Amino acid sequence: MAEEGGSLLFSLCSVVFVKSKDLSEALITELSQTIISYGGEVLEPKRSGELPLLNVTHIIANSINFPDYAEAARQMIPVVKTNWIKASLAKGKQAQIRPYTPDPRMIFSDVVLSCADIPPSDKDAIIGATMAMGGMDSENVTKLTTHICALSMDHPKCTIAMTKLKHCKIVLPHWFDDCFKLGKRIDEGPYLLPDPEYLSANSEDPIRVPSSQHLEGATSARPEFLPIPPDAGARPVLTVFKEKKVMLSADLSIRDRLKEIIQGLISNGGGQITDDVEACDWFICQYRDGPQYVLASQAGKTVGNLSWLYYLITHNEWTKPTDRLLHYPVPREGIPGFKDMRITVSNYGGEARIYLENLITAAGATYTKTMKNDNTHLITARNNSEKWDAAVDWGIERVNHFWIEESYAKCQKQAIEEKYQHFPPRTNLGEVIGKTPFDEERLRSLYFPGGQMNHTPSPKRKRRAAEMQESSFPNGPAEGVTIGRQAHKEFDVMKDTDAEYAEKTTEVFGVPAPKRRAAADRFATPAKGRHVRSGKENETPSTTSSSRSAKEKALNRLSILAPDVALYEKEKKRGLKDHHGPWGGKRAADLIEREHLNRRSVSSPSTVIEDGDAKAEKRPIKRARPTLPDVNMRVVLTGFQRWVSDKHREDADRKKLRDLGIAVVQDGNQCDYLVAPHLVRTVKFLRNLSKGATIVSSSWIEQCLDTKELLDPKEFILKDKENEKKFGIKLETSVRRARENKGKLLWNTPIYCTANIKNGPQGYKAIAEANGAIFMMYGARSGSTIKPTRPEEDEGGPDPVYLLSNTSADEKKLWTKFEDMATKGNMEARIVAADWLLDVVMNQEVFFDKKYLVENFFN
Repeated sequence: MAEEGGSLLFSLCSVVFVKSKDLSEALITELSQTIISYGGEVLEPKRSGELPLLNVTHIIANSINFPDYAEAARQMIPVVKTNWIKASLAKGKQAQIRPYTPDPRMIFSDVVLSCADIPPSDKDAIIGATMAMGGMDSENVTKLTTHICALSMDHPKCTIAMTKLKHCKIVLPHWFDDCFKLGKRIDEGPYLLPDPEYLSANSEDPIRVPSSQHLEGATSARPEFLPIPPDAGARPVLTVFKEKKVMLSADLSIRDRLKEIIQGLISNGGGQITDDVEACDWFICQYRDGPQYVLASQAGKTVGNLSWLYYLITHNEWTKPTDRLLHYPVPREGIPGFKDMRITVSNYGGEARIYLENLITAAGATYTKTMKNDNTHLITARNNSEKWDAAVDWGIERVNHFWIEESYAKCQKQAIEEKYQHFPPRTNLGEVIGKTPFDEERLRSLYFPGGQMNHTPSPKRKRRAAEMQESSFPNGPAEGVTIGRQAHKEFDVMKDTDAEYAEKTTEVFGVPAPKRRAAADRFATPAKGRHVRSGKENETPSTTSSSRSAKEKALNRLSILAPDVALYEKEKKRGLKDHHGPWGGKRAADLIEREHLNRRSVSSPSTVIEDGDAKAEKRPIKRARPTLPDVNMRVVLTGFQRWVSDKHREDADRKKLRDLGIAVVQDGNQCDYLVAPHLVRTVKFLRNLSKGATIVSSSWIEQCLDTKELLDPKEFILKDKENEKKFGIKLETSVRRARENKGKLLWNTPIYCTANIKNGPQGYKAIAEANGAIFMMYGARSGSTIKPTRPEEDEGGPDPVYLLSNTSADEKKLWTKFEDMATKGNMEARIVAADWLLDVVMNQEVFFDKKYLVENFFN
């Protein structure tokens, strides 16, 4: 690796490391030696803790929680994880920057993906969205590959990974789909081949409630006591307050004794307490109002609340207060629209439950431990619990925690959309709670409009930039950063020795002078500057500093990313292909919550007496009796005539059935039985048949209501010989096939539909997607959505692609265009009547007959 060019791998790099709990001093020392041994330079932070951004080409950090991150981003200085160094060594050249960014928005930043047996259209969508979120694509499996997307273990790529790459994870495409929908990266465990829990586990099996490490020290906006050190020993001297002026606002309402303790910790750590908001660096307050809050915010001060201050004291590590929702001052009147809401929580445990309770209160809503029919919302980590079932019956909105988090972060109640009602089947969403940052532009516009913008350089940096003059450098200028020998009347760059020049520039500017090159290089043709990206060859060298604006660079980057962003937006619009639902977890949630409360009992000495009083007042709480019996059966009704035009009777009958343990659920929810008077080809019937539900006669429901007893549904299995003959099926066989198909009868089969199809396209879309098909609309302005493919590029013969249509004059005009699109993609176009889809789903068997072609069917 160190031979020839390898020994100079980092020769154009000047890096600085940012120490954190994920990047220890020992690791920094080890990596620094590696950088230096490969020709690079390692710079040290300044005494004040600031990074020497003027001379840095790369910042090595495993998170963006350091004060200079925003300024580094504005100067376009790359910030990369330590894995970037390892990847560069493995490749023998500097690795790309983007896949190794610590920016949490790039959820796939350390993913190197290779797709196996994935259909081309899905493959392109997965790769495009993954790259848009920071990942990389690899056509072949290499030692850097971290994930293989596959449907089975039969592909050669999977064999290589199993035998040679133990670190490589083989995942189902469903993992990417769920991550894209949530906008967060969830654990791959349930999706890992060869035996993915996602496909094999029972939907009602419980899931372990995960711990929420990201919520540590951020569960309350108004903590009741100062946390003890993590090791429960003497509190170490704090360095996080070094050379910082801190102002405590009067609205904190803390006791004098506690205030003295906080002031002592700040002073002992090298900080200073001030009462002048203009002189402070950090302003600590409780509410987002008042002249001091507005002035501090407009002046670009760091504004946080008491919880944020306690976090700094406990961890001795800086973090941005807007990165955690309860580290920033709360709105005094809450968020508009939340005042009259009554919200409860289910399937979250431990710190996640406490965090949601406090977040709901901070938003201005009312939190309730139990749920009644006057609740407005249920926030749940899974769509299975007693509260979930009751919420379905009572018509209460059911959402995941992203809804309340993003409403609070954007200071506005968010409309309930698919993202907020998506629950991956074998994932408890508590594992990704607390990772939503504030929308800072929204905060500015609502609470402190005007004033200094966040991207304005500090006065100190302005003065230094004004004093420096752009000048030449033997290797050419660096992009985005001015480096080189500063022009000054006391300096003579031709006569001064390196030592004299370094001493003068340090005295005048406070920064070291750049090193001179060897004499042989001094008169050579100027080479490219430090910041010129690898891969750009044959550029004309420059001897003056670059004057390209940041806007041009940003536009260039956007033009490069545009295809990835477009693919990602397209992926986000894809509908849900399956309807698996996650269940359970309450007992585990209670266990973690009890463990958390036990840990909290060990508090600081100043609160021992208060805690003791609280314990003395606690009394055992009697468990309230459930208002309704357990749900034993969930049913979907179709073609049920008893309730037609009689809403009062329907409501009364639903209550009677619920008292018997029968819950009538909406179509699309998990059900045990489909109730129908006879065989029908309704959307409800076909969707639930596709799930393998047991189909019973509607007389079962009627007799249960009449006798007020729960009768055995197996005695009422639907038998309809007349319609079986009419539709050419055997119902018992169709149900058996549906259970074997598991909703994948038409898996990844492309089905297009015209807008003017009889009865509208929505019903056919629901039926097709319930069986795993890819359903798309097709019209006169539809572009080509099939990738052009030559026959020799495709494995096997042409696959069929279907268009549901009729014989109207307008639709006939579409046929030729559709056939051309299919031919270019090496696919067989089949323009059929919608009855083909209905008959295939009714039989639960894929077949085709030319009688379904529109030119034959309607003649």
